[in-house]
Amino acid sequence: MTHPDASGRHALDALDALDRERAHHDRCRAALTAMTDDANQQLVIGENASASGADAEVLGYQLRTRAAELRAIPPGPLFFGRLDFAPETTATTEHAGQSYHIGRLRITPQPGEPPLVLDWRAPISRAFYQAGPQDPQGIAVRRRFGWRPGSAGDSTDLTGWEDEHLLAGDTRASTLLTEEIERPRIGPMRDIAATIQPEQDHLVRQELGASLCVQGAPGTGKTAVGLHRAAYLLYAHPQRIQRSGMLVLGPHPVFLDHVREVLPALGEHEVRHSTLKDEIARRPVGAQDGEETAVVKHDVRMAGVLRRALYARVRPERADGLVVKDGSARWRVAPEEVQHCVRVTLSEELPYAVGRERVRTRLVDLAQQQAERRAGPRPSVWVQKTTRSRALSALLDTVWPKVSPEAVLTELLGRRAVLERAADNLLSKEQQDALHWAHPEGRAASGRWTAADAVLLDELAGLIEHPRGYGHIVVDEAQDLSPMECRAIARRCVFGSLTVLGDLAQGTTPWAARNWSDTLTHLGRPQAPVVVLNTGFRVPRGVAELANCLLKQLDVAVPPMRSLRRDGEVRIERADRGTAATGSAATMTAVVGAVRAALLREGSIAVIAADAQVGLVRQALTAAGMAVPQPGAGQERVSLLPASAVKGLEFDHVVVVEPAAIARAERRGLHRLYVVLTRAVSRLHIVHSQPLPCALPDPS
Repeated sequence: MTHPDASGRHALDALDALDRERAHHDRCRAALTAMTDDANQQLVIGENASASGADAEVLGYQLRTRAAELRAIPPGPLFFGRLDFAPETTATTEHAGQSYHIGRLRITPQPGEPPLVLDWRAPISRAFYQAGPQDPQGIAVRRRFGWRPGSAGDSTDLTGWEDEHLLAGDTRASTLLTEEIERPRIGPMRDIAATIQPEQDHLVRQELGASLCVQGAPGTGKTAVGLHRAAYLLYAHPQRIQRSGMLVLGPHPVFLDHVREVLPALGEHEVRHSTLKDEIARRPVGAQDGEETAVVKHDVRMAGVLRRALYARVRPERADGLVVKDGSARWRVAPEEVQHCVRVTLSEELPYAVGRERVRTRLVDLAQQQAERRAGPRPSVWVQKTTRSRALSALLDTVWPKVSPEAVLTELLGRRAVLERAADNLLSKEQQDALHWAHPEGRAASGRWTAADAVLLDELAGLIEHPRGYGHIVVDEAQDLSPMECRAIARRCVFGSLTVLGDLAQGTTPWAARNWSDTLTHLGRPQAPVVVLNTGFRVPRGVAELANCLLKQLDVAVPPMRSLRRDGEVRIERADRGTAATGSAATMTAVVGAVRAALLREGSIAVIAADAQVGLVRQALTAAGMAVPQPGAGQERVSLLPASAVKGLEFDHVVVVEPAAIARAERRGLHRLYVVLTRAVSRLHIVHSQPLPCALPDPS
């Protein structure tokens, strides 16, 4: 490694090199400013240009998008690495003797000129992540740059650099890389473009048509891999993604707030971030199911129950003949012909609304054939009039009536006879009892739907008419999806691909996945490969070892977590030992002390408690003069979070309050505790008065 702190002549050379790199960064900054000004000027010219309506709309969209993307680039360093390819005498490559700076976006002084910075997603940039002493890929030197933490991109913030001499077999670990990975985190999640590891890069650059599942232990960067794959696909397939769209699904709004800056920092803005709850919402959630009822509603067998309930409304046996008036003539379609049309259409398994219109079209065709045999060709006006005729609409309302998801579900859950017919041989009597509304009239009148009802309504809506699809969907925390929720996602990605991210050990819902095979089948991707990441870059070794003690009790087939980090600290404090206070009072006093100690260190702080204890903890912190804002309220230094809302988040210092209370709070409480313990990336402080769960070591 080479850096500005070397001695003697090497120190002077290093300082000269640092000055040259700073000067190059100034040129990059000037070029980026020129690119932004040019995009704004092109937008003005384009808005005043003469063009056809369609062409003008496309041109305007492209110019506005480009200008907005450049204006929205957040402040920060414009490059983080450099590749120096060996000369031709040393390596045979089209890039022999060339040097390239690598950054988050391509920067060029003028179109057509060689770039000053290459985008990290460009094919040539892959060598920055994949090359090594065993496979240098023609690279003589890989340079990593060190920037002052929080730098807004001023050249003077470039503090140093390190060179890896790959052709010379240099195998020493990069100090800058390690420092960047372990750097304390405050605020939203950062991108990892500068620190992507080879195994992560392989996943990031998977092709658009490939679906994959990443089983990732805490701190392995699975969320970052998913987001960077989204950025890569947007770069590699911009037009296809623009046409079909991209969706990032997170488990809750706090998580989405945590990751919201990653893609914009990489220059990508055309991505929808959402929760599945928001994506499928048709009606406000105003009621809550008991756990037994919710489990039945999320069971995959409900798909069959709902299909039966919907298509039970199609009644071909009720068909009368169709009479079409045509002046003085009457054209008749016999009842048996109508019944045949309905049955044939049913056999085609079309969406319900499409099937209804298919029957309409076929009946019009039959009437038209009869009319033309006797009276000659019918004009298009005749076809349109017949298609809209009251007689035909009335017949369709009899044999294939219009429906809404809400009406079907209300009848299914509110009428015992309908439920019994639809659930016959699919659900037990006990399960049917759990679904049936005790007071259907009041429930239907109030229109109060539960979160599980929203999933059922979406299933029905998908049976009636296909929803909007996406070209690619990134699904994080997928281990918590129920089979019915998986089906909701699959409906939105029929012709696209999926990046499925999760950890079976962190499954906390009653229907959480026990294996990935079933989940991928419900997602419509049974052949998608499952890639395991179990080497943590963010979670310290002490935290990993403590979490692994719990892992043995979770009954999931995942390997123990490994950590490359030897730093970090784990402290387990018995709050009522050596004090006159007892129980919750002692615990709250110890929590306040733990937060005060964490405030003396750099980095973000989270206090995590069982949901029922959050109010008590807030009172204790407030009484101690520590104002704790609500989650998402801003760039708060200290966050107080319920255990149910921390999945997918990370903090430098984590104070866990009464692990036993967290474990007792729900059916899969130990899984929840596993999630809580693995949120710390620097220091974990457990405070308790209650006995620890048996899986955890008790140092007292």
